[in-house]
Amino acid sequence: MHTESVTTPFGRRPVTLALVRRQQAVCEIPISKSVDKWKVFRDASVAMELLGLQSSSLSVLDALLTFFPEKELRGNAQLVVFPSNIQLSLRAHSMPGSTLRRHLGSLVDAGLIIRKDSANGKRFARKGADGDVESAFGFDLSPLLARAEELALLAQQVIATRAEFRKAKEKLTICRRDTRKLLTAAIEEGVDGDWQSVEDGYVGLVGGFPRTPTLVEVTKALESMEMLKEEILNRLEINEKAEYNSTNDAQIGRHIQNSNPESTTVFEPRSEQEQSERSSKPATPSEPLKAFPLSVVLKACPQISDYGPGGAIGNWRDLMSAAVVIRSMLGVSPSAYQEACEIMGPENAAVAMACIFERANLINSAGGYLRDLTRRTEQSEFSLGPMIMALLKANAGGQLKTG
Repeated sequence: MHTESVTTPFGRRPVTLALVRRQQAVCEIPISKSVDKWKVFRDASVAMELLGLQSSSLSVLDALLTFFPEKELRGNAQLVVFPSNIQLSLRAHSMPGSTLRRHLGSLVDAGLIIRKDSANGKRFARKGADGDVESAFGFDLSPLLARAEELALLAQQVIATRAEFRKAKEKLTICRRDTRKLLTAAIEEGVDGDWQSVEDGYVGLVGGFPRTPTLVEVTKALESMEMLKEEILNRLEINEKAEYNSTNDAQIGRHIQNSNPESTTVFEPRSEQEQSERSSKPATPSEPLKAFPLSVVLKACPQISDYGPGGAIGNWRDLMSAAVVIRSMLGVSPSAYQEACEIMGPENAAVAMACIFERANLINSAGGYLRDLTRRTEQSEFSLGPMIMALLKANAGGQLKTG
C-alpha cells in the first residue's frame, strides 16, 4: 500500500482523531480494489449536501483528480497527487489562493482527501533508480477509493429523496388546485354552509407555505390540504343528502316505544314532571332536554361502552368522558365538539359522538359530519331520534317499533 503509516499535518495544523482513523482506514484498502475516479466524483457531487460541501469544494476536487493520470483509482497505485497551489488554482478556474486553501480544508474535513505532508510542507515526489515514484507528498486520494460504496449509497439516497420531493410537490399542486376550485364552486353556486371559515382555512394554509420548503414541510402541507379537500367534499355530500333527509327527519313520529309495554318511552319525557317542564319551557341550544334514557343510547351504540372509565358506562358523566376519548380517535377537532356541546347540550353531543362512532366505517369525515349535525340542530332541522332508532333496529334486531 502507498499509505503505510499515520502522518501528522505540517506546521500549525493540528491532528485530530478523525484524521487518524481515516488514515488507518485507507491502509486497509484491498490491493485488488479499483473504481472509476469520475464515478466516485459524481457520487460525491450528488451527495454534496450530506457531506457538508459547497460546489466550489467540488471544483477543487475535480482539479485534484485531473492530476491523477489514470482513469481508475486502484489499491496498488500511487494515489498521492502533488500539484502546486498555482497549478491547482489554474485548473480550479483561477480560484484565489485563500479560497483554494479553505476548500482544500473542507475536502479534508469531509474525509474525501488526506494531507500527506513532507518534512518542510512542500509537495513533491521522489523517484527511485527505475524511474518509478517511491514516495510522494501532497494530497492522498485514497479516501475516495475506500469510501466508494458509501458515497454511492449516499448518492442513491439523495436521488430517492429528490424523487419523493418532486412527487410530493406535484401532489400538493394538484390537491391545492382541486381544493381551490371546489371551494369556489361551492361559494358561487350558493351551497348552504359556513364556507367563509373554510375559505379562511384555505388562505391560512396557503399563506403558511415556506418559499423553499423541505420534504417534511411539503408532506405536512399536503396532508393538511388533503384534509381540507376531504372536508369540502364531505360538506358537499352531506348537504346533498340533507336536502332529501331534512323533511323526513322533521316528520318522524315522536311516540316510538319498545314492544315491551313496560319499557321506557324513547322520545317522550320520562316523567310527568319532565312533561310539565317541557310544556312550560321549550328547549334551547344552551339547555337541551334528553329525549331518551341512557340505557336506550347504550343499546343503540354498544361500542362506546368500551371507552368509558374502567371499560364501562354507568351514568351520563361516563358517557361524556367516553365521547371525549372517541372524539380524539375519530379526528374530530376540539372546536367542533365544543360547538356541538354548546348547541346540542353536552349529553346530546355525547350521544351524537356515540352514533357517529357506531357508523364510523360509513362516514368519511367525522368532524365534518358533526359540524353539519350541529348546524342543522341550530336551525331546528335535525333531531337525534331517527339516528338512534336506526341504530337500535340494526343492533337489536328491530325490537323497537313505532306506536
